Amino acid sequence: MRVLVNWALSALAVYIVAYLVPGISVSGPIAALIAALVIGFINATIGALLKILTFPLTLLTLGIFWLVINALMLELASALLTPKFQVRGFRAAFFGAILLSLVNMLLKWLVHPPRERG
Repeated sequence: MRVLVNWALSALAVYIVAYLVPGISVSGPIAALIAALVIGFINATIGALLKILTFPLTLLTLGIFWLVINALMLELASALLTPKFQVRGFRAAFFGAILLSLVNMLLKWLVHPPRERG
């Protein structure tokens, strides 16, 4: 049940980010659910591998390079899901990835408060 709630929250975060960031668009709630699933899958597989391989560069940039990797993963998801989910340009992907992480974290914090996690 918790996995489904987190998936729905991630889809809501995708929908919110598409509304807030110019250059990111999603065609509806079903497309947001699919986009959240694909983004999660890409980050769990290719994104994790890239983060391991680029760890020395991430250390040199004090973690900033992970934002670039997240933006690239968002662009990859867009390439797989066009035209239902689109990210137009690296700038939109970069700011969208940052905002997506923050919105997702906020939504999960609101639904699953810290006192429940213990």
